[in-house]
Amino acid sequence: MQRPYDLKKVQAKPVQAGQLQTKPIVWTIAGSDSGGGAGIQTDLATINDLGCFGCSVITTITAQNSVAVNLVEPVSEAMLEAQLTALYDDLQPAAIKIGLIANQQQLNAIACWLNAFRQRNIANQTVPVIVDPVMVASCGDGLNQTDELDFSPFKGLMTLVTPNAAELFRLEGLANIANPHSKVGFHQAATALNQLLCCNVLAKGGDAEPWQGETASDLFVCQQVNGVSGSHQYQQFWLTSQRIDTDNNHGSGCTLSSAIACFMAYGYVLHDAIVMAKAYVSKGLINSVQYGQGTGPVAKTGWPEDISLYPSISLYYDHQPYDLFTSTTQSGCYDNGFPQLSQEIGIYPVVNDVVMLEALLKANCTTAQLRIKQSDNLLLKDIEQQIQQAITLGRDYNAQVFINDHWQLALKHGAFGIHLGQEDVELANLDSIKEAGIALGLSSHSIFEILLAHQLKPSYIALGHIFPTTTKVMPSAPQGLAKLAHYAALLKPVCPTVAIGGIDKHVLDAVKATTVRSVAVVRAITEANYPETAFKQLSHQWFSDSTGISTKSQYEKEPNDSKYTIKGNSDDE
Repeated sequence: MQRPYDLKKVQAKPVQAGQLQTKPIVWTIAGSDSGGGAGIQTDLATINDLGCFGCSVITTITAQNSVAVNLVEPVSEAMLEAQLTALYDDLQPAAIKIGLIANQQQLNAIACWLNAFRQRNIANQTVPVIVDPVMVASCGDGLNQTDELDFSPFKGLMTLVTPNAAELFRLEGLANIANPHSKVGFHQAATALNQLLCCNVLAKGGDAEPWQGETASDLFVCQQVNGVSGSHQYQQFWLTSQRIDTDNNHGSGCTLSSAIACFMAYGYVLHDAIVMAKAYVSKGLINSVQYGQGTGPVAKTGWPEDISLYPSISLYYDHQPYDLFTSTTQSGCYDNGFPQLSQEIGIYPVVNDVVMLEALLKANCTTAQLRIKQSDNLLLKDIEQQIQQAITLGRDYNAQVFINDHWQLALKHGAFGIHLGQEDVELANLDSIKEAGIALGLSSHSIFEILLAHQLKPSYIALGHIFPTTTKVMPSAPQGLAKLAHYAALLKPVCPTVAIGGIDKHVLDAVKATTVRSVAVVRAITEANYPETAFKQLSHQWFSDSTGISTKSQYEKEPNDSKYTIKGNSDDE
């Protein structure tokens, strides 16, 4: 008889001085693959490769190689319980991945343990649980003792379930699906599973034939996800990648789900973790090697920092990427994108009135943003007047002045640039903005949003908020310097970057060390006693090398010209 767990009797041991935990702990609850290409073995290899500390709970021992599965033997229920209890006693997880479950008894036991674990305290309730419902090995041999497992005991206990097409239809059933071998049938099954198990679903489409073609599209059906923009909640996204020409895909599902767990253990939101894991698997497929006579395993290649390996993102109903523009090439524009910036940004003040804007431009500020909030309680005619004045000032001082949010007025009066948040992008007439030759800056608060912004090929992408800020209420948590460094590396080859959020002179050097291209500053200038002086000091600090010598002299402003002549390699800035 299955007995309830009493985790209250278990006390985690305190960390001793000098032994501070530096890596997130990730558990894998799965089967052992003696061939090393999948299961516990590839889970731990992935966890280690991504810089986490891996712990394992083995559900099943298999005798297999790259060609066949010869024997499957589940561990006893007592051994399963003992492993879970031993790990909880000493090694608290930041994320849990669940793979192969041998039988219904094991599934029920794990569900019972998870329920007790979730009820233990608030921290445990936020630990992500990623379930990869493994049923068949890559060679085609079955791995479960029974044909079907009932995953309903996991209802409400999982963060994400990641079935491939075959597993999807086995989990959800085919009774209510008219044509399972179609995009519509795939969507019906994924949304039904989302409702059935009350969790997010990543339905992997690589094995969904014949409608997939040369690309492989996964369907991400999400519920409410903490830390994600409201416009990305309760949505259904296609995540589309190019197929990799290789037969060495053994353990791809195990690798994907383990990578998602790792990225979430580092504090990335679910949307981010999924696209990062997909890029990780894509690179692993590209670098995969065959060891035995059969299918080789997915390679482990470190954090994914090549944006070309990330999937394109589109909403279910159109299955088109967010790049809405036709193919055109204009001088000074990215291919199919918005105008390039004519000047390096450096320190980028964000102000809410034209008086301060003019003072900063007089202090040789070359890029600034006018952000008039609704809370400023200005009449529309007054807002329009300030925007007109700001645009005129930008022309007078040969400066790149961006108008925040009010894209209609900025378009009407011929602004140099417009800055929009991701929610505003969905409402703005981007075609008209692009046709007018107006530069576009886009906000982002995660890698998922970075990808959405990048698909539009803007003039720059703002990354934030890096530190806590009081200027506006944000759904996302502060991103921090480690994430900023990853964001900057991801975008460095393709788009200028701007860090924003809580940045002042005390953190400026640390922000610069991430290699982000520039920084937007709000309170450190607008609340300073002398904003012009504050700008000059921050600018000097930003453009100074480690010896304190300013490097800004390599940007020389030409008379009567809005562009800087860049002496040297601008990519080094």
